Amino acid sequence: MLRFGLRSKFIVLSCFLFLLPWLGYEYVWEMEKFLRQGQEKTLVGTTRALATALHERPALFDEQTNFLDQVIKGRDLYAYNLKNPIQLDGKLTDWEPYKPLFWHYDKRYLQKTNKNHQASDLSFDHMVGKFDNYLYAVFNVTDNTLIYRAKNSLSITNNDHLKIGLKAPDGQFNTYIIAPRQDGWVNAFNADTKAPFTKIQGYFKRTQKGYTVELRFPLAMLGNKLGFAIADTDSLSELPNANVMSTSNLNNPSDLGSVLVPSPEISRILKGMGHSGSRIWVVDNHHRVLAQSGTIQNADGVWADGLKNQPPKNAWQRFEQTYLHPLYYKILTRPENEFIDTLHDVASMQGSHLANALKGQPASSWRLTPDSKAVILSAAYPIWIEDKVIGAVIAEETTNGVRTLRNKSLEKLFNVILAVMLIGTVTLFFFASRISSRIRRLRDTAEQAIDAQGRVTGSISYSDSNDEIGDLSRSFANIVSRLGGYTDYLENMSSRLSHELRTPVAVVRSSLENLQSLEQTELNQKYLDRASEGVERLGKIITTMSEATRLEQSIQSNDPEPFDLRSVINGCMQGYLLTYPKQLFTLDICPNSLPMQGAPEFIAQLLDKLINNALEFSQANTAINVTLQSKDTQAILSVSNTGPLLPEGLSEHIFDSMVSVRSQHMQQQPHLGLGLYIVRLVCDYHKGSVTAQNNTQHNGVTFTVSLPLAN
Repeated sequence: MLRFGLRSKFIVLSCFLFLLPWLGYEYVWEMEKFLRQGQEKTLVGTTRALATALHERPALFDEQTNFLDQVIKGRDLYAYNLKNPIQLDGKLTDWEPYKPLFWHYDKRYLQKTNKNHQASDLSFDHMVGKFDNYLYAVFNVTDNTLIYRAKNSLSITNNDHLKIGLKAPDGQFNTYIIAPRQDGWVNAFNADTKAPFTKIQGYFKRTQKGYTVELRFPLAMLGNKLGFAIADTDSLSELPNANVMSTSNLNNPSDLGSVLVPSPEISRILKGMGHSGSRIWVVDNHHRVLAQSGTIQNADGVWADGLKNQPPKNAWQRFEQTYLHPLYYKILTRPENEFIDTLHDVASMQGSHLANALKGQPASSWRLTPDSKAVILSAAYPIWIEDKVIGAVIAEETTNGVRTLRNKSLEKLFNVILAVMLIGTVTLFFFASRISSRIRRLRDTAEQAIDAQGRVTGSISYSDSNDEIGDLSRSFANIVSRLGGYTDYLENMSSRLSHELRTPVAVVRSSLENLQSLEQTELNQKYLDRASEGVERLGKIITTMSEATRLEQSIQSNDPEPFDLRSVINGCMQGYLLTYPKQLFTLDICPNSLPMQGAPEFIAQLLDKLINNALEFSQANTAINVTLQSKDTQAILSVSNTGPLLPEGLSEHIFDSMVSVRSQHMQQQPHLGLGLYIVRLVCDYHKGSVTAQNNTQHNGVTFTVSLPLAN
């Protein structure tokens, strides 16, 4: 349990922090699915409630919506609702938003078939619309030859003209003719009496390809039948054979096409639904719209009530709106109110939901706007009169309300996640900081317990904690304790050995000396000489071991004193010149005194070991270079010789105890690798340092000692 405590804590915390946002995110998405289902049911309920208000009310549905077996586009006209009144100027600027609803009339609509007819001879685009109590009509005519009515002529048909045929509300069939003498304002003429009819007003304007005509007349004079015809007379000789292109046959009232004007009575009923948050249509059984209420851009349903963005009221809301929301909405998408919805051809609405509703089955469907910025839900419910479906109610809403609600939920969720993650991060930070501080303390204690040379100089205070770090500290304390005992044994071994070996070596030496005083044979004398040589080697080994031990003990008990480093080095070098007369030395010693605090005898011993090392490794007939200079607050002593290079990677370990790089042929004298170890001990005592490296010429080794000068 102790070994897996910390790991288990981290795993549990990590899993918790990971699962929390994922579970919350999944929950919100599931909530959105249920909200969409609820929106669908609510919208079907809205259409059902409105359809209930229209059931069994035949007076609301004129004959014009029911008498046709089918609606033929181009012949049967639909008066689209116009957003603004049309300015009669012939420029067609006001009609620009409705261009997709224009119907094109070509040679198929000629009253007399002509296979040689070209579009440039005669064709036109046309639509009718309703605003307030007026019906507007537009004609964009292509005609390669335009003939106006002569100024002195009483005839209104010996020229290009527009003929209007309509059935009045009282059932009377009337025809009117627009025959302009020039561009500008025009009025109609009664086709039978040739008298001006001022209720029909318009504007005629010539264009590069033909001409345009805009008309306006009161809805009160219109029944359920309407048709238009364009007569093209290219010359007076063609009058009997003038081309006539019409929406329907104006010569026979029964052949006139129907016209549907949105019902004002149903529109008044729908007006009360204008605040329902839906766009609502009422459609007859020929798919034509009888009334419409609301706009799809504002149709986000009841789901968005109370979710509109409010100005921040406190510091937290300002912080959330300024800093958090821009971060959140790099992931989330804001509902778009400015989107493009396909303009419905309300003269013939389509959709699977409408088709099912006209069959008597309520239905709904989802669709994406062409710019992919919004999803629109449509629901349809049938309208019954007796046992017959007379039409349907269609309601449409965007999912912006649901998406806004989802975004609000995700904002709250993200706030909670950030808070939990912040608290978790702070908790984990302090938890990890506490663990790391305990590990650092354990590391520092372990480093302080063992010095750079590997000697155990202290102990580790272990922890009583029941976790892995406490277990590790107890293990470290046990290891350091056992290592300290073993190191102490090794450190005292040389002194013990030197002490214990002195007596038997002395016994052997005295015995050999006694034997040497007696007369010996040549063979025995040879063996005695070899034994004496071995005893001498053992004596030197014991002396060297004792020297290192004595130096360590002296260093521990010695009190530093002031001395001149230059004088010590200079005196020692004078002695070496006398001791080794055959060895060449080059000296470069600074002329100024170098005051230090320490033990001059230790410095002499340091230099002695460096000179001995240089003598052993120097090549014959080469000089040993000794320099002593001052640099800042340091005295720099260097001893270099020409000879074998240091092996790679051994420059740092050469000052350790029992380390030697001598080759086999140089081991004629006993050597334990303690000379440079003594050099390092002296440097450490004087708070200095020593380094060894191959010289720049790569033909020898340089030892550099740096010692601090006294202030």
